[in-house]
Amino acid sequence: MKIDSKDFRVPKNAKIKLKKWPTKVKPCFESKEEYQNILENHVHELSDWQRLLESDHHYSLLLIFQGMDTAGKDGAIRHVMSGVNPQGCQVYSFKSPSAVELGHDFLWRTTCQLPERGRIGIFNRSYYEEVLIVRVHPDILAGENLPEEALDKKNIWKNRYRSIVNLEKHLHCNGTRVIKFFLHLSKDEQRKRFLERIDDPDKNWKLTRDDIEERQYWDDYMEAYEECLGATSTKESPWYIVPADDKENSRLIISTIILDTLNKMKLSYPETDAKRREELQVIRKSLTE
Repeated sequence: MKIDSKDFRVPKNAKIKLKKWPTKVKPCFESKEEYQNILENHVHELSDWQRLLESDHHYSLLLIFQGMDTAGKDGAIRHVMSGVNPQGCQVYSFKSPSAVELGHDFLWRTTCQLPERGRIGIFNRSYYEEVLIVRVHPDILAGENLPEEALDKKNIWKNRYRSIVNLEKHLHCNGTRVIKFFLHLSKDEQRKRFLERIDDPDKNWKLTRDDIEERQYWDDYMEAYEECLGATSTKESPWYIVPADDKENSRLIISTIILDTLNKMKLSYPETDAKRREELQVIRKSLTE
C-alpha cells in the first residue's frame, strides 16, 4: 500500500463517525525487513529535515499525539523520532495538571512548552485533554476554579474548541506548523494489549486499575473525540486519524505525514553572501598560518 497523507486527514468542520474510520488498513510493507528499511529511510530523512529546520530558523514544528491507552503514542514517538538530534527535538508528556497549572487557563501549561524556532516539539497528550478527559469526567472542572459563566454546559466545549483553533491559527501565523495525530485503536485491540501487559512481567508496571476503569468510558471517549476532531481540524493545523491496531503500519503512516508536511515548508540553508565569504577567508587564513 502506498501511503497518501490525504487518506487520513480530517476535513475542516467534518462530521466524524469513528466507526467509519478503519483501525487497521492493508500494510504498506510485505515483511519485517521491508518495514525496518522503510522506517530507517524515513528516520534518516527526518534527521536531515531537522538540521535544515534548525539552520533555516524561521519555523518550528509541533507534533501532537492523542489516543486511548495502549494506542501506541509512546512507541510511535520513540521509533519515528529516534534519529533526530535530541538538541533539536523536545518531548513533553502531559499528566494531571499541578496546583500551579490549575491556577491558570487551560492552555497555559502547554503554551509554556511550545517549541522555539528551528526545533521540533512533541506533545504526548496535550491541551486537547481539556476537551476529552475533562468532558468525559466533568467533575474535573470543579478543580479548575472557573468562574460560573465559564461553566455554561451549552457553550463550554464550543468555547474551548474556539480557543484551541485560535491558538493554533496564531501559532501558524508565527511560524509554528502543527500536526495532530489521533491514534485510532479498536476496543478489542486495546483488550489484547492490556492482556499482554499482564502476561509480560516487564510490562506489568504499565497497567493500573485506573486504566481498566477508564475503559468503561470507551463510548463516551469516542463521542468526545468525534466532536473534537471535527471542530478543531483546520487547513493550517489538521488532524490525522491514524489506524493504530497495527503498530508498525501506524508508525510509517505517521512518519510519511511528517515528511510530507516538512516538504511543503519553505526551508533553506542560509545563503553565504560576499561579506560572509570574505569573513570565512579571513578565518581560513588564520587557521593555515
